[in-house]
Amino acid sequence: MKFLKPATGNVVAVALRPIYNLTTREQPAMSFEEALATQPTWLRLWVLWMGVTIMVTFVALLFSKVTRSDALVIFITNVSVFLSMMWLHSQVGFVRLLGLVHVVFWTPLAFYLYGRLKNPAIDYPFRQIISVLLVTMLISLAFDYTDVVCYLLGERGSMVISN
Repeated sequence: MKFLKPATGNVVAVALRPIYNLTTREQPAMSFEEALATQPTWLRLWVLWMGVTIMVTFVALLFSKVTRSDALVIFITNVSVFLSMMWLHSQVGFVRLLGLVHVVFWTPLAFYLYGRLKNPAIDYPFRQIISVLLVTMLISLAFDYTDVVCYLLGERGSMVISN
């Protein structure tokens, strides 16, 4: 994937050189979906698992009056994740910094869901559903925090795998 480099005369552009697209507004050469398709099968299946888990949790929690507000929180958070991920990808491409979106949105959501698990008013099946989503998010966050730290330490190349 190629990005156009910013003009060297622009001080801000030079300072942000590793994040080319934030200053030039160039679009990445590959869509998010195309970049994801280059990843190993296990990673594509993990992303599918996360999407299915989020959707099933959202729908299932709508069936209990006690958890409907949780469903709304999960829905709003994940719409924000989706929109932010697509925007950030359009700015920087398929790089480790994309993990920042999950770090920003899912860390507070994970704390919120953990707190909700302690609510005795939530029936057991709904607590189990929340638990599956929470464990899924925590596993993803372990990868995401690692990716963000790696990015900050200089691993800024594209994660697209060439054939």
